[in-house]
Order: sequence, then C-alpha cells, then structure tokens
Amino acid sequence: MIATTGLVDFHCHLDLYPDHAVAVRNADAAGVFTLAVTTTPRAWPRNHELAQCTKHVRAALGLHPQLVAEREKEIELWDRYLSETRYVGEVGLDAGPRFFKSLDAQKRVFQHVLQRCAEAGGKIITTHSIRSAKAVLDLVEAHLPPERGKIVLHWFTGTKSEAKRALELGCYFSINAGMLDKERHVAMVQTIPLDRILTETDGPFTRTGKRPSQPVDVAIVVEALSRLRGIQAAEMADVIRGNLRTLLA
Repeated sequence: MIATTGLVDFHCHLDLYPDHAVAVRNADAAGVFTLAVTTTPRAWPRNHELAQCTKHVRAALGLHPQLVAEREKEIELWDRYLSETRYVGEVGLDAGPRFFKSLDAQKRVFQHVLQRCAEAGGKIITTHSIRSAKAVLDLVEAHLPPERGKIVLHWFTGTKSEAKRALELGCYFSINAGMLDKERHVAMVQTIPLDRILTETDGPFTRTGKRPSQPVDVAIVVEALSRLRGIQAAEMADVIRGNLRTLLA
C-alpha cells in the first residue's frame, strides 16, 4: 500500500462517523487532504471549527439534495455562512426513485447555490448528480461561468457523452472505489483526462472490507486508478495532488 501522506479524499462525511472529532484528527494525522462535506448548513459551524485546527482537513458548506424536501428553507442559513468558506458541498440533484418528487425544489436550491457561488467567485463545489447528470450540467452551464467557480462531480455515474460535456464545462471528477467496481462506470472513468481526476471515499457510505471507509482508504482508489491507467501508484498520487493544486490555484 502506498503512503497516505499527500493523498486526496475530496468527499468524505467526517461528521457522520461515531466520533466526529476523532475522524478529523485521524485524517489530519494521516496527512490525507480531506474535504469534510456537510449535508445541512446546520452542521457547518462544528465542521468548520474542527477543520480550522488542522493542516489537512477543510470543511464544505452543503445542503444535500436528498434533504431538500424537508430542509429547503435552510438555504437562508446556507447563504449566511457562504462567505466563511471556499468549499461548497454536498449539493446537487438526485432524481432517483426516493427523491424524484422533490426534484423541482432541488433544482431551485441548486440554481440558487450556483448563482450565489458565481456572485462570490472562487468557490469549489462538490456536486451530487444521481440520475440527473444532464440537469446538473444544464444548471451549471446556465448559472456558473467557468471563471467564477469550479465543479467537482462526486461519484459521477453519467454516460461517456455526459462526461465529455462536463469536461467541456471545466468540471473535475472525484473517483471512489465503488465507481471502479462496475464495468460501465470504469469505461466512463477511462475517458476522463488524467488532469481532471481527483479521488474520494464518500465515507462512511462506502465500505473497505467490513467497515466504513475512512480517508486513508483513498490509497486503494489511487492504486486502482494507477492499474487502470498503466502507471505507478506513486505517479498517480502525484498527478492527483497536482490536480488539487491546480484546482485551488
């Protein structure tokens, strides 16, 4: 297994582990650059407070599309906190069967998020797009000019043509182990240029062996990507670190 120092977990729910503070400390101690996403703006203050004490963990301000049906009004709270962070997420759309009925509300919220991020400038937005890649990309194209912010498509499961459109819009992709388990998704991942790839765990929603994945487990994703692309794991880790630097520049 490659060393974890300098690896990137660009989408992890650290506040959903049994001990949030310990999860943050462990990611920081391992030297994994970890983006701690939130599902509601109410979670922002505590996530921000814990991340501020670290070298490697940053918090993102989110309003998860799966929670919009009950929490759409929390967009006002999201607005209040936006100036405190460069990172936004988890946001986006979910048109899966359980959440399809709130899709109009999700679109309102996501459009609002994109417009506010465009006004502010410089935000990096980790974005959910289950069964909704076209709708997500339509909203991004309409409301977030590439020079006003960056989209990172988290756990993207769209088609190759949707991935191509996303690349043309300047999007990055964060890849996790679950994506590399399915042949259809592997074929899509192979079409993504190396300079647009980041890595993620989406822990604790993915598993490594019999336990929830942790940021250190992103090493498994780096090794799988290196095999897929025919390069050394250490080289792939360097590429991803370089991509993160470019994204933040």
